Amino acid sequence: MKIFRRYSARKREKAMHFVENRINYFNKFYNFEINRIVIKNQSSRWGSCSSRKNLNFNYKIIYLRPALADYLIVHELCHLGELNHSKRFWDLVRKTIPDFVEINKELRRTPIKLI
Repeated sequence: MKIFRRYSARKREKAMHFVENRINYFNKFYNFEINRIVIKNQSSRWGSCSSRKNLNFNYKIIYLRPALADYLIVHELCHLGELNHSKRFWDLVRKTIPDFVEINKELRRTPIKLI
């Protein structure tokens, strides 16, 4: 059974508020410079980070359980320090999400289209 959720300004605002609050919390540990945060309606990505220090998140982040949403936010935030998936990147993630391996596996099993 598919659940269809309509993308709306209200959901985008709710997602932005959520993401900004969690980024403010986690960035106290990292102190990365952020250029812009954008909420999008994407069909294949939960989030991304650009070399211009822009963080992008799928609005459906508001439907994830808190541990998955926090991991997603920290993952993209840590790309501001390391724009790759090197050991240094994962060491940054581990700083605030010590069980990131298990959470990452769960997030990969969570299809965006069914949320």
